[in-house]
Amino acid sequence: MTHDRIVALDGPLNFRDVGGYKNNKGQGVKWNKIYRSDSLSSLSVKDKIKLVRRKITVDCDLRSNYEKNSSPDDLWSGVKYVDVPIYSDDPGKDKSTNKLYRFVHHIPDLKDNFIGQIYQRTLLNTHSQEEFSKVFAELLELPADEGLVYHCSAGKDRTGMTSALVLMALGVNDDTIARDYLLTNELYDFAVSRNLPSNDDISAMVAKMNVTKGEGTAILGITETIRKGWGSFDSFFKKELGFSQYDLDQLRKMYLE
Repeated sequence: MTHDRIVALDGPLNFRDVGGYKNNKGQGVKWNKIYRSDSLSSLSVKDKIKLVRRKITVDCDLRSNYEKNSSPDDLWSGVKYVDVPIYSDDPGKDKSTNKLYRFVHHIPDLKDNFIGQIYQRTLLNTHSQEEFSKVFAELLELPADEGLVYHCSAGKDRTGMTSALVLMALGVNDDTIARDYLLTNELYDFAVSRNLPSNDDISAMVAKMNVTKGEGTAILGITETIRKGWGSFDSFFKKELGFSQYDLDQLRKMYLE
């Protein structure tokens, strides 16, 4: 199977393979195993065939119930659907507003980094942490010859946060994580400049990608918060997401080469 960063589909615009990135030990993230995407509600028959051929058997939907009800995933043969609503509606689960918690964990003040602050609040939300854990649990159970995709509506914010956590788990450095995050910008620009039959078609593609572009510094809301607050991803993974060192070792064994 080919190693394509961007998987060309008729429906989703931002469907990408997370493989190929190198970590600090020179190991590469395996290709054709972990994918990220925007909405999967408009898959064509050809798209579904492609996903089946890639043996993508788990679909982690990071969207809210409203989004799912409005535009449900168009599931393909053999796929397991996993409901993973990242954002919480319960203010009581937001630990980022607890001054003692921030002090004890040395949570950085992101000041003017508005999107980064949103990501940080999500990262420190009890509900969101439980949902992120679901994705890792699915990855740990995934058979060796199968793949998993996680997605939100535009493939930028919730998907970007999840990708940052997955890549941190595999030892990929922050600069590479930011570059992966910023690929959404390139796809957004492509949608604007693409030669389409009408302005309506252009507007539809742009709407799919979200009007707000991703900013590289925004993802620091995840990476910097974890490194300063817990010292390492390993510590965060165990203390906040509820996994063991064995789980983390297994994850790296499964998805690095």
